[in-house]
Amino acid sequence: MRDQINQALKHALKNRDKRRMGTLRLISAAIKDRDIEARGKGKEAVDDAEILQLLQKMVKQREESAAVYAENNRDELAEQERAEIEVIQEFLPKPLTDEEVDAAIEAAIAETGAESLKDMGKVVGVLKSKYPGRIDFGAASKSVKAKLNG
Repeated sequence: MRDQINQALKHALKNRDKRRMGTLRLISAAIKDRDIEARGKGKEAVDDAEILQLLQKMVKQREESAAVYAENNRDELAEQERAEIEVIQEFLPKPLTDEEVDAAIEAAIAETGAESLKDMGKVVGVLKSKYPGRIDFGAASKSVKAKLNG
């Protein structure tokens, strides 16, 4: 994943794509910050799973910022945030469709033998391990809760 981001940055530099270059530099800087933090904890560097979480967090931050900007009639800033989201999302796995999420939830419930709300954590844990970055776990948790409630 790190290599993909570096290649995209090199390509943006060659094409003089300033907006893309800026976003990719932000991503690289955030990864380097995480690497430094990891070294302080005795790890070599962050892995792809942690980079994925970082990218998801960056998207969420930009979505929130874009909403605030749009609310305050700062359309040019909201558009800039949305453009950054598009660049970041290129490195995220394709999200599952609603039907695929439902099927994944059913499979996780069957796999864990979940029968009540007490088992909700097991089901969500299975989903997180099998589909990192591909499911909105806030919405999935509600769906799991509804299915386990009867």
